[in-house]
Amino acid sequence: MTTRLGLALFAAGLGSLAATARAAEKEAVWRVGDAGMQAQWHPEVIGAPTAVEEPAVGRVMRFDGRADAFLLPAIPFSGWSTFTIQVLFKPAGGGPQAQRFFHAEDTKGSRVMIETRVTPDNHWYLDTFMLSGTSQRAMIDETKQHPTDRWFWVALRYDGKQMTSFVDGVKELEGPVTFAPMAEGKLSLGVRQNRVFWFKGEVKELRFTPEALAPDKLQSSAAR
Repeated sequence: MTTRLGLALFAAGLGSLAATARAAEKEAVWRVGDAGMQAQWHPEVIGAPTAVEEPAVGRVMRFDGRADAFLLPAIPFSGWSTFTIQVLFKPAGGGPQAQRFFHAEDTKGSRVMIETRVTPDNHWYLDTFMLSGTSQRAMIDETKQHPTDRWFWVALRYDGKQMTSFVDGVKELEGPVTFAPMAEGKLSLGVRQNRVFWFKGEVKELRFTPEALAPDKLQSSAAR
C-alpha cells in the first residue's frame, strides 16, 4: 500500500544517512520505514516516487522510469578517501535502456555514478563511473547480465587506487582511478542530476561505509 508516511520516512532516512556518515565516518544504513532516523536535510521530491509494501522485503520506494526521483543536497561519503556504496534494488523490466539511478556530484565536478542498462529481453547489466579532475573510469560489460524484476545488491568500492563493482558480492569489474575525497555536493536517486535517464524499479536500502569492504563483507540478496 502506498503511504505518505512512508515517503516522509524515506526523506528523513536519507537526511539522517548523510548527516551520520559525514559526521562520524561510520557505516551509515538507510532503510525505508525506520522511524528512528531524524532528518537533517530534506531531499527534493521529483515526480511521485511511492512507498509500497513488498512481501519479501517490506517497505520500499518505487520509481516509474519517467519522472520519479529524489535530490539530496548532500553527499553522505564526502571527505572519505576510501568507501563502499551498496544498494539493494529491483530493476524492473520494460524500462528505459539506460538508467542513471545513483548520481553523486560535488562542487569540484567530481562524480560517482551507478547505472544499469536494460535489454529488450528483460535483463540488466551494471555500469559504474568515477571522475575526479582529469582521472576517470567507466566500467561496463554487457555480457554480465542479470534478470530484471528480482532483488539484487550492487556495490561500488574504492580502495584509494582501484574501483571495483560487485553484484550480490561477486566481483564484476575492476580498474585504477585517482579519486580525491569528494567535497560538498548533491546526490540524486532515481535519475541523473540533469534529469535524464530515469530509473524504473524499486529501492530498499542504501549503505555507505568509509572503507573498501572485502567481498565476504558485502551484502548479498542470496543470503536473504
